[in-house]
Amino acid sequence: MAVRPPVCDFGARAPDFTLPDPDGRMFSFGDIAGPRGTLVMFICNHCPYVQAVIDRIRRDAAELQQLGVGVVAISANDVGEYPQDGPEQMKAEARKHGFTFPYLYDESQDVARAYGAECTPDFFGYNAAGELQYRGRLDASGRNPAPPDAPRELFAAMAQIAETGQGPREQVASMGCSIKWKA
Repeated sequence: MAVRPPVCDFGARAPDFTLPDPDGRMFSFGDIAGPRGTLVMFICNHCPYVQAVIDRIRRDAAELQQLGVGVVAISANDVGEYPQDGPEQMKAEARKHGFTFPYLYDESQDVARAYGAECTPDFFGYNAAGELQYRGRLDASGRNPAPPDAPRELFAAMAQIAETGQGPREQVASMGCSIKWKA
């Protein structure tokens, strides 16, 4: 079922977390935070909305890291019901797409709840002070990729945040599959 999260709550503080990657290495928000901002993405392996843009996510993340923006992806889906989103499959997905950022597993779903994540993909862009400045979409893609020349909304917003500390006031909410919450 497609879900649209709310728009940006400008200035909201980034919730801290400590989560493992599929190899058991632990990462916190402080470990991920970049000197010019931080992008926290909730994604998963099976969602067609994520799969439609996964190579764009990888591209934009790598370019944002070059601008001093820290990047992390988190999967919070119930792997009992969606085993394709489990840690071993996450590890394979990260390797397949050449992720340059940690892909963490939120087994308890507490971090997803703290962030107010609602769908995959769901993007949270913070400035260097850890204040939310972007809660929008990657681009105009949906279940299918947008045209190659579609504006790179997430990238442009995060580049602006890295430069000025402020996100764009006009943002279009992301759309994707609902997070698969445990019963």
